Amino acid sequence: MIQEFRDFIAKGNVMDMAVGIIVGAAFTAIVSSLVGDIINPIIALFTGGIDFSGWFYALDGNEYASLEAATEAGAPVFAIGKFVMAVINFLIIAFVVFMLVKMVNRIKDAAAKKEQEAPKEEAPKGPTELDLLVEIRDVLKARG
Repeated sequence: MIQEFRDFIAKGNVMDMAVGIIVGAAFTAIVSSLVGDIINPIIALFTGGIDFSGWFYALDGNEYASLEAATEAGAPVFAIGKFVMAVINFLIIAFVVFMLVKMVNRIKDAAAKKEQEAPKEEAPKGPTELDLLVEIRDVLKARG
């Protein structure tokens, strides 16, 4: 059983998947920072700093000054603003990831194009079929 587990772990696919998850987690931190620290402040400049996260509806019918106050009071709430902000952040993150993937694909395509354009060493040219036939003819004439 332990040997089977070792074999399973040693397979390339498992190791590739582990590396992918680790790199993905690090990449998530980078993209989240890019969106939260750079893109959202720029968007806030154009929208006047609108933040939907404070938009909520208390289901108990009472009025609360903030979502935190309603939560502390134990009131059931629809945190509509948090959902809207999550959707907006998702769309921004998805767009940033799309642009990054597009850039990486462009770089890969350029590298592949350079590889294709690189002159390949030609094999030394041998005699053509016509040259061989002429040589055979000449040999047969000399014998005959």
